[in-house]
Amino acid sequence: MKILKRTAVVTLFVAALPLVTWSLSRLKPAAPTVDRSSVWIGRVERGAMLRAVRGLGSLVPEEVLWIPALNEGRVERVYLRPGVAVTKNTVLMELSNPELTLAMNDFEWQVKMAEANLIDLKVRLESEQLERKARAAQLESEYTQAKLKYERDEKLAKDGLTPELNLQLSRATAEELAKRLEIEKKRLEIAQESIAAQLASQRVHIEKLRAQLQLKREQVDQLKIRAGAEGVLQELSWQPGQRVTPGAVLAKVAQPQRLKAELKIAETQAKDIVIGQLALIDTRNGTVQGRVSRIDPAVVNGTVTVDVRLEGSLPDGARPDLTVDGSIEIERLKDVLYVGRPVFAQPNSVVTLFRLEPGAKEAVRVQVRLGRASVNTIEVLEGLKPGDEVILSDMSAWDAHNRIRLN
Repeated sequence: MKILKRTAVVTLFVAALPLVTWSLSRLKPAAPTVDRSSVWIGRVERGAMLRAVRGLGSLVPEEVLWIPALNEGRVERVYLRPGVAVTKNTVLMELSNPELTLAMNDFEWQVKMAEANLIDLKVRLESEQLERKARAAQLESEYTQAKLKYERDEKLAKDGLTPELNLQLSRATAEELAKRLEIEKKRLEIAQESIAAQLASQRVHIEKLRAQLQLKREQVDQLKIRAGAEGVLQELSWQPGQRVTPGAVLAKVAQPQRLKAELKIAETQAKDIVIGQLALIDTRNGTVQGRVSRIDPAVVNGTVTVDVRLEGSLPDGARPDLTVDGSIEIERLKDVLYVGRPVFAQPNSVVTLFRLEPGAKEAVRVQVRLGRASVNTIEVLEGLKPGDEVILSDMSAWDAHNRIRLN
């Protein structure tokens, strides 16, 4: 009897073993458990989606005045340091150049000498002209006397009281003096023109020396480095004793009231940016609106520099070189299906996401086709419907599983 019972038990066990094995093979593998608070869950929605790109950057002045050295020199004194408000004529620093100062003094003496030479030339020429006038006056007197003598001899000759020879001599003398007087008058006129020309030449020489002197004075005055515009001194790192060469940048002056934002946008996102688009700049102490004013044509380190002209009032604490965060509005999409942007999701790509099962604490992997993207959202083309909840966090640690459990 015992043998029959054992035989029956063994027979039943052998018969049930394949059934149990088949049942176990049909069971799903156990899903790993993930803490719900450690993942980021987003809801699929339908409606208007704002496409925007974001980039970090800084505030920079719209107008920056770089102050170069116009002459060689040595830094003698530095009066101000960066951060000080300046006006157009504020002296920032002073250079010294003994050669330039010596050249200016030399031209000053040359001008004085040329002015003295002009006075001497004028006196000498006027004296010579007076002598010519005296000779002309003497010739005119002699001509008048000869003319009167000729008229007298002519009357006497008519009355037969003087020989004909005396009349001819009187006539010849009068005619000779008349010609000499005419020549002397022409020489007097020419001498007057020559005097004017010589004086004019000397005055031109003086003006040339004065112009050279003025240039040297300006160069010496330029050794006092002035701000050149109203604003705030941004840079000035020179120290007394340093040598300055022409063209070297000495200082930078900016106007802090007129700032713009320079944003670094990833080259993959910059292709949709055009001039005039709206932008919002976050200074960490407030936001200010603006518009895209310039797009750098070059790509540097994978980013494109985009300038944003600020249109609103700057928040408190806004200053040059302040780090800011900016977003640029690309377009507004109407009636689209969208969700928060998953980690590593790219526009126009296919990804797999964990979708939460309604009413359950599980999430299953589904394939989703994505479309246009924004900073925080992305368009859903296929794979999800409005109201679905998906995990947007990095789930690469669970790539081997198609199902997870949330607790």
